[in-house]
Amino acid sequence: MDQNQSDSSRREFIKKGAVAAAAFYIVPRHVLGKGFIAPSDKLNLAAVGSGGKGASDIANAYNAGSENVVALCDLDWDRAKNSVTKFPNAKKYKDYRKMLDEMKGGIDAVTISTPDHMHAPIAMAAMQLGKHVYVQKPLTHDIYEARMLTEAARKYKVVTQMGNQGASSDGSQQLVEWFDKGLIGPVHTAHIWTNRPVWPQGIPAPTDKPALPEGISKEDWDLFIGTANYVDYHPLYHHFKWRGWWNFGTGALGDMGCHLIDPAFRVLGLGYPTEVECSVGQVFTKDWSAEYIPEGCPPSSNVQLKFPATKKNKSEVTMIWNDGGLRPFHPDLIPANDYLGEPDSSNGGILIGSKGVMTFGTYGLGPQIYFKDGKKLVQQNIRTDFQKLPENGHQVAWGRACKAGFGSAEHKALTSSFDYSGPLTETVLMGNLAIRSYGLRTANANGRGFSFPGRKKLLWDGQNMKITNFDEANQFVRRQYRDGWSLGA
Repeated sequence: MDQNQSDSSRREFIKKGAVAAAAFYIVPRHVLGKGFIAPSDKLNLAAVGSGGKGASDIANAYNAGSENVVALCDLDWDRAKNSVTKFPNAKKYKDYRKMLDEMKGGIDAVTISTPDHMHAPIAMAAMQLGKHVYVQKPLTHDIYEARMLTEAARKYKVVTQMGNQGASSDGSQQLVEWFDKGLIGPVHTAHIWTNRPVWPQGIPAPTDKPALPEGISKEDWDLFIGTANYVDYHPLYHHFKWRGWWNFGTGALGDMGCHLIDPAFRVLGLGYPTEVECSVGQVFTKDWSAEYIPEGCPPSSNVQLKFPATKKNKSEVTMIWNDGGLRPFHPDLIPANDYLGEPDSSNGGILIGSKGVMTFGTYGLGPQIYFKDGKKLVQQNIRTDFQKLPENGHQVAWGRACKAGFGSAEHKALTSSFDYSGPLTETVLMGNLAIRSYGLRTANANGRGFSFPGRKKLLWDGQNMKITNFDEANQFVRRQYRDGWSLGA
């Protein structure tokens, strides 16, 4: 039996549990010893993005040896050194396309933990080869990409999960349970907020051209740019700080929206919004002249989205998002001295219903209800550290679902498969569409100042992915890839 045939047989066993067909090369567990996992029971995993968040994603999916890690892909091996040390037998690649081409017969599933602008093309390429994918949040950089990945997951019958690990938290489950019992009644208003950005944002794009770091070549940097418009290397882009630039990232909304909007989206059963409006913080370095930085995300934003009533929530919902350290004020039912969301009120969510107010922190942790009669309901064993969540369950559940196969009970039980996280991501990115539209400007005919035609309420046709009352905003639904790159949908 050649390697390709062996890999194919092993994958069929994982997918269908065909023990009899594969029995001649599977050693019974009682022979191997209690707790030993036979090699054929393991997924072969690859990571695209192996440092930073990628290191924890692939380590959690590996699940202490329950799966195999056969390949690592990254442009910066110094940053990815922990993964290289942990998985010394994994093949190393810098170009994910070469990895998928050379190892397509030996990979079952892929974790994707790159900057936002590369999530969609990498995930699509893997899914087209029948590989299951775990993709970091936000699922994609633009709305069109999110819709295409959601449809592709069904088309190629692969198991998917987005990396908003709070979706699998006990706090999120508690919020759903309380709401489904009718404890706060129909919700009409949701407040969501974050202290992000915690990286440089709302600053002019750099103009100097420092040398590339040791270990990163011009070819490597070109791979980092990928689908984006080409810019020279700068430490304000790589690493981590890429989040604040539209070329690569999706700002504070993209970073935290999939964590903080998720509980409200899940609890209320929300779908596509019908309208969005925003305002953004300005930066002044000269009197009377606000900085104009179309390349960068703003230092703060205030976004309002509206949703129709749903099967779960018999009320229209107004959702108000704040970032940049801005937060809502205390609703009437929350005592003046109580914190909002988290103990320092830096991140959180509030759902205001007809019977009470429900609150939560990052990842849906620390849920509480304030009732009209003055009583308060707190989840048992409430977590106090809202920034540390045992997240491996999110990846482990995905791995088990990959083994069980598309459409299995394990697959359907996932908390953030693309059927759910695709529409959630579209909602998050709708806020960014409004933010970028808000910044569009045209010079006035008299030569004095500018007009800003996008500073209006934008009406959204979610089914057709189109703003219906300001066509210029639709350029932010689907971005144009750099020459040589495509989504391949």
